[in-house]
Amino acid sequence: MTNIHKENQESKNSFLTRLKLTRQASEDLIIPLSPEDLCLQGMETASPPKWHLAHTTWFFETFVLRPHLPSYRGADKSWGFLFNSYYDACGKRHPRSKRGLLTRPSIKEIMTWRKQVDQALEKLLNETSGSNHSIQNLIELGIQHEQQHQELLLMDLLDGFSRQPLEPSYWSNQNQHIYPTYFKKDHEKYKNQWLSSKGGLLDIGIGIPNNKSNLNEFSFDNESPRHRVWLEPFKISRQLVRNIEYQEFIADGGYERPEFWMSEGWSTKETRGWEAPRYWRMSCNKKSWCWEFTLSGKQPLNPYSPVSHVSWFEADAYARWAKARLPTEQEWEASTIQHGNQINEIHSSLWQWTASNYNPYPGFKPASGAIGEYNAKFMSSQYVLRGSSYLTPPRHSRNTYRNYFSPQSRWMASGIRLAQ
Repeated sequence: MTNIHKENQESKNSFLTRLKLTRQASEDLIIPLSPEDLCLQGMETASPPKWHLAHTTWFFETFVLRPHLPSYRGADKSWGFLFNSYYDACGKRHPRSKRGLLTRPSIKEIMTWRKQVDQALEKLLNETSGSNHSIQNLIELGIQHEQQHQELLLMDLLDGFSRQPLEPSYWSNQNQHIYPTYFKKDHEKYKNQWLSSKGGLLDIGIGIPNNKSNLNEFSFDNESPRHRVWLEPFKISRQLVRNIEYQEFIADGGYERPEFWMSEGWSTKETRGWEAPRYWRMSCNKKSWCWEFTLSGKQPLNPYSPVSHVSWFEADAYARWAKARLPTEQEWEASTIQHGNQINEIHSSLWQWTASNYNPYPGFKPASGAIGEYNAKFMSSQYVLRGSSYLTPPRHSRNTYRNYFSPQSRWMASGIRLAQ
């Protein structure tokens, strides 16, 4: 075997191993769940755990195996109607709001399907020459897509469990609670600290032709192309807003004073009866917010943890109350370049709302065909979040990542970083 062939084989083996580990990680997430939990859908915009496992499998089958492995014989094509998420070019689909009704196919059938798809992907990789980067790029997209759904599965499960009177715990014991622990001494150390940026003409996004590290790392299409922006001088907070600080906002009538809120946000708050972040719970005497529902069930509210599960409307209102504002996504990314590790909780804590609408970068071109619907069709009526959360899978974080949600959404692991 020549050195080139050996390197190609080692690269292919490493890629296959990562594919297998990603697929297995999704299946590991349902181990603590009962059969009844697998069809749990707490709200119209969430999905049951079983659906996530099926959808990610449909993605590989639809975009990788059917077009590129002629010998592949997949699931009944009617399953495409059940597990297509939003790809209009792939045909009609089951309504998102009724995914919890899909008790069939059974979890046993779905797990069998997953195994069949995994075996076919391995066969395709073994039959594909090392030079066929287009197929590997599609599989890589499938890996990244599955990692996104691992986080979505946990966020959807948290929402569903939070609606049950028994307030169940997902983790089997406290040691499995993966949310970081925060302490008063750390909060006091970094409280009210700001990092200054002189602004100027800066490069944002992915795609420097002479930067190999950028080209060798995966990125979604919405992170490109790299382009220049002009930023005025600004400051960004060193740490995320804490629960204890958000409690001050509530105590000062933050949810009762319309001067802090966008008109649509105020209307949404009134209609939905918001009085605090999504998973905060009142004390028994209904006088204080002292509990928080988590994947470990109801826990005492840690005053020094970053406030989480707030909408863009709430984040924006808090920022205005604090005599600050939310950073733009360009300021956020520029800060990570300039200040690096000086900024706390960039990753593995909470997604951070920005003031930026989710729009295409200058020169953006979506991929052709149905796969082009992945990100491009959502570039309307959404706001960008940056960073990553404690639920984000390992190695799925980077400073150019552009997450996005509608401004009223707050079931995600979302927090607040301020700017001035």
